[in-house]
Amino acid sequence: MATPISRSAHEPPRVDDLLGWLLDRQAEVRPVHRFARAHAAGGLAPGATWRDRIPLTAPGPDAQYAFEVDLDACTGCKACVTACHNLNGLAPGEAWRAVGVVRGGSTTAPYAQHVTAACHHCLDPACLGGCPVDAYEKDPVTGIVRHHDDQCIGCRYCTLTCPYEVPQYDARRGIVRKCDLCHQRLTAGEAPACVQACPSGAIRVTHVRRDDVVADNEAGGFLPAAPDPGITQPTTIYRTRRAVPRNALPADYHDVRPAHGHGALVAMLVGTQAAVGAAVTGAIGQAAAPGEPWSSSAWVALAVAVVALGASLLHLGRPLLAHRAVRGLRHSWLSREIVAFGGFAGLAALAALGQALGVASPVPGVAAAAAGVLGVGTSVMVYAATRREVWRVDVVALRFAGTAAILGAGAALVVATATRAPDGVVRGLAGAIAAATAIKLLLEAALLSRVRDRRHGPFWRSATLLLGALRPLTTWRLAAGALGGLALPALALATPDATVRAVLAAGALAACVVAEALERHLFFVAAAAPRMPGGAA
Repeated sequence: MATPISRSAHEPPRVDDLLGWLLDRQAEVRPVHRFARAHAAGGLAPGATWRDRIPLTAPGPDAQYAFEVDLDACTGCKACVTACHNLNGLAPGEAWRAVGVVRGGSTTAPYAQHVTAACHHCLDPACLGGCPVDAYEKDPVTGIVRHHDDQCIGCRYCTLTCPYEVPQYDARRGIVRKCDLCHQRLTAGEAPACVQACPSGAIRVTHVRRDDVVADNEAGGFLPAAPDPGITQPTTIYRTRRAVPRNALPADYHDVRPAHGHGALVAMLVGTQAAVGAAVTGAIGQAAAPGEPWSSSAWVALAVAVVALGASLLHLGRPLLAHRAVRGLRHSWLSREIVAFGGFAGLAALAALGQALGVASPVPGVAAAAAGVLGVGTSVMVYAATRREVWRVDVVALRFAGTAAILGAGAALVVATATRAPDGVVRGLAGAIAAATAIKLLLEAALLSRVRDRRHGPFWRSATLLLGALRPLTTWRLAAGALGGLALPALALATPDATVRAVLAAGALAACVVAEALERHLFFVAAAAPRMPGGAA
């Protein structure tokens, strides 16, 4: 065995002493080396471990705690991820901190940078604003965004509103959880788990002034290729002395994978929009020509709405606490959607009762239709409020209104053909179905054409999914839409036989229901939003 010798860390090692040289280099890694020297010299007070990585005073009146990351020191070892997982008792697959890589540059000057990221404890946290049960709180003194697990109902809306996909859903508990900056440890003068675990001292906690955060974000000082910091004003500070190329992107940026399908939300959205479509069609028809097929519209709207709202409970991790979901009415579009559709169901029941009692007044039906339109509007805003480009308000409004028009007119067409309604009524309903279907299919074709977008933005990511991993579902959706919304209504109009016409109308409605359910499923799974490096897809 070679005898250890003293030498410079930069002196090339001898072959016979390579192991000793490597061990010496390992011992010099900061801050482990610095802490070991301080400990050997007796310079550490009890409990002072790692306190050079956290502030020893509370933030001032215009400041808050924030993570500060030295990108040049981050090696991507993921010790911070492991420490966070172990200290906080996270479930398998649950992670409150992620490590990824940003790459860019050119073949002659390549660029690669490891990035560690957790909750950014934003100045204007979207998770807090969107939560329907007020399960989030931003501490007025420390600025830490905390999640109250006992208040959460597991609706997962915060996972959509947060542009950095920070909140993590724990299926075992039926709730969402997230990083709270180890606030209890900070209170006791101890550093968060990730700070303590980082062997190179790349992560620390510091104070930031709110005005400085906004100014830095507006100047492009946040992490390159991350979602727009102007949405929530994240406070994490990323520092580097390297020049970041303009084409820097997360290494997994082009790895587009389907997102969660949210089956219960698919049923709820398609069902409520079908119910509203039936109510609106009935109200318009009843005002123009009382009688069939409009007299049964309120009953159809009520039945479908009840089923759809019941299905929405299956989406919750803690459905028995669903009554809490109206607490965020002042700020959450999800709470407003729940209230709006509750009112719609009540007014639809009133209209149906009026029809059963022979009340001729159109007022209950018109009121139900108006409440339903308001409900669909809140549904549009639930997704537009996430600020995802593929869920822009105009795009979502066309898709949701199209579903309501197609299924509402489709249900009325079935009743009209079954009751031998006047030919003009049948033709009007078939025309409405065809027009709404054509608009929706053209919109989706325009989205698919984005696969040739050289900018590789959010619409490109969705189009890549729809024509790649989701191609079979996309094909079935387009085929079912063309069949139910265009071909079968045209055949129904062309046949003189009343029985065949009724069968074709029923087939058209069934095909349209399948098509709209597939479209709404793709609405969720193809919403591949930009994300932090190494974040969830």
